Amino acid sequence: MPTASDTQAAPGPGIARTIAPLLPYLRRFARMLTGSQTSGDAYVAMTLEALIADPAGFDRSVDPRIELFRHFLVLWRSIHAGPGGIEARPLALPGEVTLSALTPDSRIAFLLTAVEGFETDEAARVLSFSPEDFAALFDTAAREIAAEVATRVLIIEDEPIIAMDLEALVEGLGHAVVGIARTRTEAVAAARREGPGLILADIQLADGSSGLDAVNDILTDFDVPVIFITAYPERLLTGQRPEPAFLITKPFRPETLKAVISQALFFDTRAGA
Repeated sequence: MPTASDTQAAPGPGIARTIAPLLPYLRRFARMLTGSQTSGDAYVAMTLEALIADPAGFDRSVDPRIELFRHFLVLWRSIHAGPGGIEARPLALPGEVTLSALTPDSRIAFLLTAVEGFETDEAARVLSFSPEDFAALFDTAAREIAAEVATRVLIIEDEPIIAMDLEALVEGLGHAVVGIARTRTEAVAAARREGPGLILADIQLADGSSGLDAVNDILTDFDVPVIFITAYPERLLTGQRPEPAFLITKPFRPETLKAVISQALFFDTRAGA
């Protein structure tokens, strides 16, 4: 059986050149999906064998990353659904959270979007789902993740309507909103009082103060994941702390924010505290 790193065994020279740069990412995805690199590589190798046997099945008119992941998941689903699945022990993540806590489809939806960076429409194509079906699956995944890492959320936002939308979205995922702050002073006081596990922060606040300064003040007291939601992303691209590991530009899509919230919490050691 060929190994996942054996590009000699890739299907056909043309396809081989196309998919070889994508194999490290597929191997990462397979490892997190199955629970171990050995198990993941076995599925990747079988995917390559299937493409060798039927190279015409690889649609070159489609984004090769979408097509490669689609082929992998078709094979994984066909085996995983039966008694011969090569499922290893659950993959542990920071905070003792495991991906095995999610249903298989939710696990796939989360990994495709939050880890591999597929847009939701691309992930739908990988799974051969309609956009509507994937949206429903994505919502299920977000709720399952929230059940594992439910936390207290502080919203720093001076626009009442946006703040209400954020509050409804966050609570819909199963989290608790512990405060909505409109100024730097309010934000710092609320953070010190409530000790949130996640902060959603705008940049331009009601009194002309800065959400970035508020976050800087908060991070001097304790460490907490921050998602910046702003119409001024250039103000964060300075190379100075806090680095915007999670940055969403207004206007935002609800499904994008749900994915980023799940990602920020699922991979944070403070999740569920």
